[in-house]
Amino acid sequence: MGNKNLLEKLVELSPGMEIWWDSSPVIFENWCSKMMSKYPEQAEEFKEYFARMYNVDDPESQLFRGVTTNPPLSLQAIQDNPPMWEEVAKDMIAQNPGIDTETLFWNLYKEVVRRGSEMYLPLFEKSGYKEGYLSGQVDPRSVFDKDAMLEQALEIAAINPNVMIKVPGSKEGYEVIRELTARGIPTNNTLTFVLPQLMDCARTVYEGLEIARRNNVDLSKWRSVITHMESRYGDLGGLRDFAAEVGVELTEGDVRLAELAIFKKACRLLKEHNYPSKMLSCSLRLGPTVDGTVKLWHLEEKTGADIVVTCPPGFIEQVLTFDDRDKIVFEEDRINQGIPEDVLEKLLKIPYFERAYRIDGYTREEYNSLPPLVKTAEQFSKATGEMVNFAAECLKKYA
Repeated sequence: MGNKNLLEKLVELSPGMEIWWDSSPVIFENWCSKMMSKYPEQAEEFKEYFARMYNVDDPESQLFRGVTTNPPLSLQAIQDNPPMWEEVAKDMIAQNPGIDTETLFWNLYKEVVRRGSEMYLPLFEKSGYKEGYLSGQVDPRSVFDKDAMLEQALEIAAINPNVMIKVPGSKEGYEVIRELTARGIPTNNTLTFVLPQLMDCARTVYEGLEIARRNNVDLSKWRSVITHMESRYGDLGGLRDFAAEVGVELTEGDVRLAELAIFKKACRLLKEHNYPSKMLSCSLRLGPTVDGTVKLWHLEEKTGADIVVTCPPGFIEQVLTFDDRDKIVFEEDRINQGIPEDVLEKLLKIPYFERAYRIDGYTREEYNSLPPLVKTAEQFSKATGEMVNFAAECLKKYA
């Protein structure tokens, strides 16, 4: 192996850590080509990196151990090759006379999930069903509709055995996760930002597993991951604004440490209680800048963690190209080191953080009004609407 990139170095020091691709796998090849064209001076180096990220001939050796997707990311797949997906839609319309827009959208979405999950079936099989999962999310517009989410989840789960169902951290979402777990269906809890949600999921999965075992459900293709959408808590959720309301000024570093504090506490509690779920870190950012050097705390502080880290194409591009990347040195076992006490003391003065950091800081009924959950659901629903619009345009052309 030639020079290792930062993601490879992180995994080397972190037994059990899995790096996942945070987008549809169908865009990977095209993304690689675009990257090599955009950075010609690094093209040969990138070619080696990309060959190690996804290796169809030797999946057990590849860096990417799974995939996270959702309808917005599936929209990116369609936007990556509109003519091809128009042909797919055209065939669907021809085979289903009278099909409506929503049904066409849903069928297109499931086809994106199918194609992506098939790319990871070899790893799924080679790993004995432990890795190679692709997360397919229920419709973000159904985040508060238990019955709709359960129906969608069962449809998505039937696509391939390595499809993991992504379910939001709403009150209704945890009811769905319990039911899916009881049926032996793997889940990924998303739209999760605060410790009460993360631990609620861990307990809910545990309950669902007990039901599954009592009913002798096959759990050989089951696993659970709990996503912490880190910068969506700090940035989209408005941590700085909530801090300002109580007279506390936060730096970029303080915000990143707040997110990491929640994540690290969740990792510790899952380990202490021997919960079977695995934490998943997403919505990562470069930064902060310390003494003129750009750091990568969202990765640096997770060294040694037995977790999943999912990385979208844009973040991977930043990791491979930012100017200070050669100055990053991963220190062993950072996951078990808390954030500085003076920073934690300052953060705990902010009710928005104090509640997020306390296991019982929110009731399940309060999840649905969490600012980052509401805002993320709105963003994802808007992107889903764009995919519906694509379906509508195809119907106009070919119905």
